[in-house]
Amino acid sequence: MGHEGMAVAAIRYLRATAAPESYQPPRPALHAVRADERPTVADGPPDPGPAAPDSALLRSVLGHFCTGVTVVSAVTADGSPVGFACQSFGSLSLEPPLVSFSVARSSASWPRIARAGAFCVSVLAADQGALCRTFAVSSATGADKFAGVDWTPAPATGAPRLTGALAWVDCTIHAVHTGGDHLIVLGRVAGLATTRTDAGPLLFYRGGFGEFSQ
Repeated sequence: MGHEGMAVAAIRYLRATAAPESYQPPRPALHAVRADERPTVADGPPDPGPAAPDSALLRSVLGHFCTGVTVVSAVTADGSPVGFACQSFGSLSLEPPLVSFSVARSSASWPRIARAGAFCVSVLAADQGALCRTFAVSSATGADKFAGVDWTPAPATGAPRLTGALAWVDCTIHAVHTGGDHLIVLGRVAGLATTRTDAGPLLFYRGGFGEFSQ
């Protein structure tokens, strides 16, 4: 069955009307109400709280947090490679070995990766900015992101490891959770290694690429 069993957790997000199994709504704290603190009924609808900042402000402020850049990739059932650029990748747990990344619900690449049940994360080097831009293009455009890109299959899952990356992390999909307009994907590490020591990481800061220097 390959990784089909692992894919079950990945495609739970397709059940748009169902809450994630791991989610439990918070329960309000209960306490005895004294006679002198009976609640009063306010006129009008409840206060919705402060207005949420617009998306442009969110991008501007949160863009001041510098991140590394990766490519998340997989091989589909018909043997075709698929992937997208991702800056939300991170280490999550040592026991069990888990990593995570976030992906937009609107992503055209993610459903194909989800059905594969596994993925490989390639940590991009400072000299791979052009490669990152290639994988940042939406798959909905029909562009072949892997055209002319060298890669080898990861040992455990067969997902693409991009040649020239600093490191790779081979994973099976462990769980998928909802997070607003994104999905939070947890991967269980099946294998990993560093592959280059002659370059620093590709960094993303305030909408542009940079590199680390000491």
